[in-house]
Amino acid sequence: MELTGKLLIAMPGIGDPRFGNAVIFLCSHDADGAMGLIINKMAPGILLKTLFDQLEIEAKRGPSRSRIYFGGPVETQRGFVLHSDEYISTVNSLPVKPGFSMTATLDVLEEIAEGRGPEHYMVMLGYAGWGPGQLEAEIAENGWLTAEADPDMIFTSPADEKWEAALASIGVAPLTLSMDAGRA
Repeated sequence: MELTGKLLIAMPGIGDPRFGNAVIFLCSHDADGAMGLIINKMAPGILLKTLFDQLEIEAKRGPSRSRIYFGGPVETQRGFVLHSDEYISTVNSLPVKPGFSMTATLDVLEEIAEGRGPEHYMVMLGYAGWGPGQLEAEIAENGWLTAEADPDMIFTSPADEKWEAALASIGVAPLTLSMDAGRA
């Protein structure tokens, strides 16, 4: 099962409130585990301007009123930028799949502040991570559904609409979901 570049959609019985109604974009998934970014949970009260100020980045043309997302519970002081793939960092960007890249170096924030960064982006603090086999076990236990990643939904839909939009993309209505796992 290869899930890099796919979405994980939290099921109602996920168990961990940090992942309640979460939609996660998987930046990597292989035999060593998985790493993803929650794309629909805002970091409480943190604006991009606040982050720029803390990092001493002068925002000349960047949208400093943008909100920061809670990317996940691991390394919450570390920043990640999920962005469109026309931008490639001069330091290091991870091409995930056509339409998506991820950069975790300061240069992308400097470029955004200058108005020269990626066309579409989301700035996140923290990430979601799984050890070898852990994500597969959670999927088998009815913790997550998977879906294709749509750039329009990810980069332009309001955060509070992404969970239902991700479910709709696979033909599932939220009211039809059960908290119990089934076995065939």
